[in-house]
Amino acid sequence: MNLPKVSDVDVSGKRVLVRADLDIDIGENYRLEALLPTITYLSSKSSKIIIMGHLGRPGGKVVEELKIKPVEEELRKIAQGIEFEVLENLRFNPGEEANDVLYAKELASKGDVYVNEAFATSHRNSASITELAKLLPHAAGIRFVEETENLSKVLENPVRPLVFVVGGSKDDKKEYVKNLESLADKILIGGRLPEYYGDLALESVRQADGQDKVIIANLIQDKEDITLNSIEKFEGEIEKAGTLVLAGPMGHYEDEGHRQGTERIFKAVAASGAFKVVGGGDSLSVLSMYSLKDKFDWVSVGGGAMLEFLSKKTLPGIDVLLKRL
Repeated sequence: MNLPKVSDVDVSGKRVLVRADLDIDIGENYRLEALLPTITYLSSKSSKIIIMGHLGRPGGKVVEELKIKPVEEELRKIAQGIEFEVLENLRFNPGEEANDVLYAKELASKGDVYVNEAFATSHRNSASITELAKLLPHAAGIRFVEETENLSKVLENPVRPLVFVVGGSKDDKKEYVKNLESLADKILIGGRLPEYYGDLALESVRQADGQDKVIIANLIQDKEDITLNSIEKFEGEIEKAGTLVLAGPMGHYEDEGHRQGTERIFKAVAASGAFKVVGGGDSLSVLSMYSLKDKFDWVSVGGGAMLEFLSKKTLPGIDVLLKRL
């Protein structure tokens, strides 16, 4: 994938709009740290750096607790010595999620060059991801390029069995699972996702549509974790894997009483000798909780974006950089 790189574009002394992944929990700074190579490079070229992103789901209106200032302050702590401006939460404007070209033009007027360093949001068709890139000379950020290179290792002759472990609560992951079936040897489904697969049988883990490939966890009675039987079944499949992709927790890990599934499955993947990648905001929080980041071959900033890239081999934010959109 021959993405245009920051070094391919003339950024010297230019106003550079950097679309970043700012949707973080304060204190979990992995996505902010991922931004540092690009803004350090731009700073070395005397660029005027203008960082933009979103936080939460304000629904196109100003929401006081979703203002970007706390994230900006966090970024300034870790990017000392680098001068930059941060725009207010892009999703305060309804034009962002509507992928509105007029809003994209408004953003474009603030810069001379566009750099996408928001891999985690590049599966969304939004004004700052797809429309804005059409209006200015553009490039992928340094970390963005590394994301595509490392995740492509899962696609290009992976050591098999290739096992996906998919958790979390967003129902759009069911569509990703369907798209991954042709690539994967096993797909293990936990979190709240089993609810989207019909009636729950509490005695034993189930297979989707009678297929051996997709194995769905059973949930405990309050549905906030997977059962012990499911944990043990998943651990057995993880132990056999040659390549592992982990996306999302197995339950409501924020609550100590519902942490068992997440802790055991994340630790089982971390202990595996397979080539292993992990991604997603909640996954990053779990990695921090158990100090597991350095146990993985690649830690992606994206969850849904990671799964979509692996299932479709591209993203809308990639297509526009390659001028396919």
